Amino acid sequence: MIDLPLVARGKVREIYDAGDDRLLLVASDRISAYDHVLPTPIPDKGRVLTQLSVWWFDQLTPVLQQFGASHHLLSATDVPASVAGRAMLVRRLSMLPVECVARGYLSGSGTVEYQRTGSIRDVALPAGLVEGSRLPSPVFTPSTKAEVGEHDEAIDFSAVVAAVGTSMAGTLRDLTLALYSRAAEIAAGAGIVLADTKFEFGVDAAGGLVLGDEVLTPDSSRFWPVATWSPGSVQPSYDKQYVRDWLTSSGWDRVSPPPELPADVVEATRERYVTAYEQLTGQAFA
Repeated sequence: MIDLPLVARGKVREIYDAGDDRLLLVASDRISAYDHVLPTPIPDKGRVLTQLSVWWFDQLTPVLQQFGASHHLLSATDVPASVAGRAMLVRRLSMLPVECVARGYLSGSGTVEYQRTGSIRDVALPAGLVEGSRLPSPVFTPSTKAEVGEHDEAIDFSAVVAAVGTSMAGTLRDLTLALYSRAAEIAAGAGIVLADTKFEFGVDAAGGLVLGDEVLTPDSSRFWPVATWSPGSVQPSYDKQYVRDWLTSSGWDRVSPPPELPADVVEATRERYVTAYEQLTGQAFA
């Protein structure tokens, strides 16, 4: 039990008012897919998400500083004992109404749209790409930020301009791609392909741009083993694509309440999250 006012409850996290323009972000073991929260938790998932985010915030600080930006993390230790290891104390921000998605490889919904149009929204791509192809250069493919149970929608860059203004839109695009490129370089050194990821940004009380939410976790990114990367099919992954694939094979219609996950799927998913953490950070998960 946390003796703080609850501000919001998302698909995976609860957010509490910690006073003095601070929030407590608590990651649960819930897992979502296709815009539904599944009824079966994944043990240790909340701790992996939190501890991996904390590690990435530190890795990405130099890139943020180049853009005059920062991140929202204040502490991952000054938190209530009941949520230790899966909570972060962060700065309160005014969040921007855009999900900043960077793609370095073709996968998922990007493949579907490319096969239909040859582009991802307003980003034209060369002919001949297949599922898993590396793109000539990383691309910025933003989306809306949906409420629980609703669907994120891909948007053109012009919609980002309309939402946040020309200058901020350009900064978001450039910073997103810079963060992705640095993260992809770090991941490659650990034997992992960072296929795509999403970032969320806000503005602090002084008007500064701040990286918020979680970063570069198996919930918000596609991680593939370098050793098995082979364009032309769905790639083995260290993320929740495994759960999506099982749901698809189960015959679930994505409309009715989602089914319980079998024990073997739960364990295999936990193993993928822990492996991503350990391989990226070089640290044992405890």
